[in-house]
Amino acid sequence: MPAQTIAVASDHGGIELKALICSELEGRGLGVLDLGTDGPSSVDYPDFAMKLAEAIKEGRAARGVLICGTGIGISIAANRHAHIRAALVHDAFGARMARQHNDANVLVLGGRTIGPEVAKDCLVLFLETPFEGGRHARRVAKLAECGER
Repeated sequence: MPAQTIAVASDHGGIELKALICSELEGRGLGVLDLGTDGPSSVDYPDFAMKLAEAIKEGRAARGVLICGTGIGISIAANRHAHIRAALVHDAFGARMARQHNDANVLVLGGRTIGPEVAKDCLVLFLETPFEGGRHARRVAKLAECGER
């Protein structure tokens, strides 16, 4: 198994983009933990956010990508887990800032709101941008405290 595995999950609104993301990750030599869904039948996005959060908590994946129709619902569900910092992004700048300033460990995309090329750009930046630390580390630590209450 490659040194870094990325968990990927979506609801029915994100299956096409999920397939593209999985292909991109594999093309970069990364392991992919595909947590579903795999068909167009309606499913509940919180179930897939929970599967991904559990995979990261258990160490089966280093980071994750979640996709639903808009990305909104699945990001809300994911961020209910204290160890998850899920960032819904719509462009390259957002993807860069999510990593650089917020140390996001989950990239969230809207399968019906973002094009495939922009999604690929966001993925690359999410994977390659390091956390800047410094003044941002104090803020990220406060995010973890919010989840403990």
